Amino acid sequence: MRKAQLGSAKTQRGTGPAKSKTLSVSDLEREAQAWFLDGEIRQLSRNTLALRRVLLDRFLRFLRENGHTHVDTTAVRAFLVSITKQGLRPKSVKNYYVDLSCLLRFLQTEGVVTTNPFDAISRPRVPVDQIQPFTVDQVRALLTAAKRSRNPRRDEALLLLMLDTAARASEVCGLRMSDLDLANRRCQVVGKGNKRRTLPFSAQTARALLRYLSQQERDPEDAVFLCERGERTGCALSRYGLLDMVARLSRSAGLQGVRPSPHTLRHTAAIFYLRGGGNVFALKELLGHTELRMVNRYLSLSQADVEAQHRQFSPVEQLRKSR
Repeated sequence: MRKAQLGSAKTQRGTGPAKSKTLSVSDLEREAQAWFLDGEIRQLSRNTLALRRVLLDRFLRFLRENGHTHVDTTAVRAFLVSITKQGLRPKSVKNYYVDLSCLLRFLQTEGVVTTNPFDAISRPRVPVDQIQPFTVDQVRALLTAAKRSRNPRRDEALLLLMLDTAARASEVCGLRMSDLDLANRRCQVVGKGNKRRTLPFSAQTARALLRYLSQQERDPEDAVFLCERGERTGCALSRYGLLDMVARLSRSAGLQGVRPSPHTLRHTAAIFYLRGGGNVFALKELLGHTELRMVNRYLSLSQADVEAQHRQFSPVEQLRKSR
């Protein structure tokens, strides 16, 4: 049994159960390395592992800067309150709670601790976000802005591919040349849980990709979309680089009232797909979801759009107005 036990189950002769010990901050940092190794063994995605390190680093920094020497319920509560006051979105706060709780649960399984301080704290609530997609006019404005950007061929191909496939930002940035099949107009992406899926795209998107890729020779393992500035020039475009590109094109297009992000493009692709008559079960596979809950949110929004259109253009109402 490791030294950093919380509440050792061993009993002392004649004294009953031993007093509980809390996990120290230094013990947490050391023991967490096994958690990262476990993630690699289970083949979690690079993005998941990188995010875990970011979350833990921020937690450890908070504990040290605020004089917390041990990981107890008080320290955890103080941390969650701190990041909430700093303006993190509710979903981000929940991510901290879930991942750090997962770490402590792992340490329980390993015998490092016997209780998890997160168990005494309710999971942060996340209000249901109102999905706000780009409109058709806004998408056209984005594509126009892409054609006059610093890297017009790349930016146009990126926008069209994301709108055609509803792929996640990490999936698009992770695309390699060997994942593309331009002849059959499809690509393979690696989604959450390292699950691969095939996404088809249109002839227009294939032509845009071909125009972009014809600019330079590529090896099969080269990234499809490359960074264009700074020290990372020629390397794979990062998610932050993609976020910056969408925000920059949105400013250039003069868009307002909608969040300029790659995830908004994913929302837009899903809703346009349903508005065009697409099947919810096929959309679930395209999005890489394991359940229909999120797809049903898209369906509700698309149906509300149809109802609004019907109220405006009802055939019976038109007959009434023409009398």
